[in-house]
Amino acid sequence: MTSSENRPDYIFEVSWEVCNLIGGIYTVLSTKAKTLQKSYKDKVIFIGPDVWQEQPSPFFIEDNKVIKGWLEQAQLPYGLKVRTGRWDIPGKPIVILVDFQPLYAHKNELYKLMWDLYGVDSMPAYGDYDEASAFAWASALVIENYYLYINGKEKNVVAHFDEWTTSMGLLYLRHFMPSIATVFTTHATSMGRSIAGNNKPLYDYLSGYNGDQMAQELNMVSKHSVEKRAAIYADCFTTVSDITARECEQLLERRPDVVTPNGFERNFVPAKKELTEKRQVARKRLLDIAHNLIGYRPSDDAFLIATSGRYEYRNKGIDMYIDAIGRIAQRRDLQREIIAFVLTPGWTDSPRADLLKRLQSDKEYNTPLPDPIVTHDIHNYDCDNIINQIHWLGLNNHPDSLVKIIFIPSYLTGNDGLLNMSYYDVLVGMDATAFPSYYEPWGYTPLESVAFGIPTVTTQLSGFGQWVMSHEAGSLQDTGVQVLRRYDGNFVGVSQQLADTIVELSKMDKKCKSGIDRAASRLAAEAEWKNFIVYYEQAYSIALQRMQERKQ
Repeated sequence: MTSSENRPDYIFEVSWEVCNLIGGIYTVLSTKAKTLQKSYKDKVIFIGPDVWQEQPSPFFIEDNKVIKGWLEQAQLPYGLKVRTGRWDIPGKPIVILVDFQPLYAHKNELYKLMWDLYGVDSMPAYGDYDEASAFAWASALVIENYYLYINGKEKNVVAHFDEWTTSMGLLYLRHFMPSIATVFTTHATSMGRSIAGNNKPLYDYLSGYNGDQMAQELNMVSKHSVEKRAAIYADCFTTVSDITARECEQLLERRPDVVTPNGFERNFVPAKKELTEKRQVARKRLLDIAHNLIGYRPSDDAFLIATSGRYEYRNKGIDMYIDAIGRIAQRRDLQREIIAFVLTPGWTDSPRADLLKRLQSDKEYNTPLPDPIVTHDIHNYDCDNIINQIHWLGLNNHPDSLVKIIFIPSYLTGNDGLLNMSYYDVLVGMDATAFPSYYEPWGYTPLESVAFGIPTVTTQLSGFGQWVMSHEAGSLQDTGVQVLRRYDGNFVGVSQQLADTIVELSKMDKKCKSGIDRAASRLAAEAEWKNFIVYYEQAYSIALQRMQERKQ
């Protein structure tokens, strides 16, 4: 086939995070969608789980007319039900949300099939494995039905599956619908994340790890088994960075065909005037929360810094971030008040009633609330790693200290009950961010930061950090990003470097800081999807070519 013949006519992309905000994959898909929509119009169809049956989805615009012809004739097996509409994001792509619950009753049938065909070992499964498998299977049945509806054998059809949670869908199509080209993307291998999350040295000993053996040791047999088979049997296997590609080769025993770095869309970033206004609003809200929590009015010129992301205490470098703030608190050379925020969703109940009462009052409070480091009631308070580390370091937010730390353990979706602002609207209020990750296949949080013109700190253990280092001029002044060299055995040294960088940023005059902010924005422009989508085009082409070779 020629390269023009390798262009898809239809693309189905399946992910647990379609219209379902959990982590970085939501950002990957929701920002990539506009660029794909521009190229393929409504021939790109995203498939996600229908987890919004008891309440309206803030991300989904239901519309049963967008693919009315298919919907009217769709006779899905097992009593599966779907909803159609559009994803409420730039580009507004078509979405099919699948209610996969009827498949729970048939899971043993599916698991036997996967064992017989591919050797997928579902026997030791636990946790979210059943849920993911049911969704993946349901998604494959939807694609199969749609493929037959459009007479897909006459068209180039690509089915793109993201993460281990969708693996069984890919394997189903590979066997029953071999004329559909399949792409599998692992954004982070289940074993790599588990090895790092269990405090084992991932990088120094990577070449010595066997994925199957480690899956037995870490009780990850089923997830690893299905992910490995999806990687091996996909027509095209991709991952998001070179560092994760090496991990895949070692643990999944297949080198990815293409590295597909994650881009960003500038239309998520407001124009300069609006950005300035949003920054003022965010700073005021953050300072008001600090004031009412601590019982002290922070300086209007306080230096605000944050870390954010999923609650992966070690992997995301949250432990190092807090450790660095503790080091800063011991210094005597600070020239400016520093307020450090941890914006990481925890096991929360609701915003603290005493804090909300103060925020809703016009009274000026000059006494702290009990435990003035956290904004929400937390179910597992006594064993929460962030809370315990802050206490252990003695960061008590005393008014006399120039360093404060505040833990906001809530998803920032705009209706959290406290900030009531989206994550991006909070992000713009920061002077800097820090993400000293230990395990970070790409690193959307630092990319989002520079996209909003906010300097950031990351490590070379993140895909984004490696991408920044590939630039000839890679300094903080040139790129708006400080990349720390982190390894398995240098936690203390890197934490000190992080502390030094934060203090350096807090001391900069406005002219110097503005120059770094502009450098961050320039770097972000290079990571726009219009520059990175070519890697996905390459993946689709490879998948279609290999599908054709399989048919011969």
